[in-house]
Amino acid sequence: MNIHEYQAKELLVAQGIPVPMGEVATTPEEAEAIALRLGGAVVIKAQVHTGGRGKAGGVKLAKSPQEAREKAGQILGMQIKGLTVHKVLIAPAEDIASEAYVGIIMDRASHAPVWMVSAAGGVDIEEVAVTDPDKIIKMRVDPVYGFLPHQAYLLATKLYTDGKQQKAAAQILLRLYKAFVEAGASLAEINPLITTPAGEVKAIDAKFNIDDNELFRRPAIEALRDDTSEAPAEVQAREANLTFIKLDGDVGCVVNGAGLAMATMDLVKYYGGEPANFLDIGGSSNPEKVVNALRIITSDPQVKVILFNIFGGITRTDDVANGIVTAMKESRIEVPIVIRLTGTNEEIAVKILADAGFTALTDMDEAVQKAVELAKGAVNS
Repeated sequence: MNIHEYQAKELLVAQGIPVPMGEVATTPEEAEAIALRLGGAVVIKAQVHTGGRGKAGGVKLAKSPQEAREKAGQILGMQIKGLTVHKVLIAPAEDIASEAYVGIIMDRASHAPVWMVSAAGGVDIEEVAVTDPDKIIKMRVDPVYGFLPHQAYLLATKLYTDGKQQKAAAQILLRLYKAFVEAGASLAEINPLITTPAGEVKAIDAKFNIDDNELFRRPAIEALRDDTSEAPAEVQAREANLTFIKLDGDVGCVVNGAGLAMATMDLVKYYGGEPANFLDIGGSSNPEKVVNALRIITSDPQVKVILFNIFGGITRTDDVANGIVTAMKESRIEVPIVIRLTGTNEEIAVKILADAGFTALTDMDEAVQKAVELAKGAVNS
């Protein structure tokens, strides 16, 4: 789960991290009133769950309340990577002497949280990793002992040469780690962590990604979810108890099991196609899940073909077949469908599909190749 910048900043403030707090506006008039209260120049920042806000025009400087109203009106309602901006954060503009990056991520390879810090902040850390990887310092945190003060100070010395700034940064790192753990986060970052001309160290932007598996024991964190800032298809999938991630390709994938879903997407790429999504209907699907899956996938205009890849272990393939037939009766699906079914109740599933005019394949490679060809227009549908 993603949360907005203003919500992430609230998590930092709760830990005592110095953050110039602003207020959230949903109309240009509210933005003007907030800017008037804050006084001086302000920054208007789009609140959407995606990166690249600045490059898309979603971050603007305003030197007066009237200009804040004008700039907020330009940002509110704009589209950033397919997401509509419904809220803007109005925050005081800061005089910046330097910018650094600090972040923690759960690293699967090392099975532990890993710090990444860099004195080259204020830009995409991915860009720094490509152009100048030596500027990124990494440190693994022992899950048993946690993040210790001497480790925080060591990382701080990689960011600053001034002793007071090093001590201030070390305290911020310790508190950020605490916020990371208490929120059940998979990612927590401050970019940029700034110094002012007076030598203060502050966090003026923040980002948290929350591990969905942690939400059941953190209702206060789950309450921060904003469905209006998520892709509609992902909201529908969550409500239907489906695991769905939108991608940029044109081969829609309906698969049971995360491992098989990953293998299916790999195979689509191997045969020259591009997956349109990751969609896992689960290990014990019922026909209604398949109906919902097809409804979500067909709402994506980029999808040119739908590929079912079902291995029936716990999943009954006849349930999936019934779901496909039901979905086809409920709505007209314009794109071709390629079906691969094998496993539990396979014979029954094949008959259900055959009676409805569908053909089911059993070979995974054959099914994927056919789907990719259809997406490219190589085979008539």
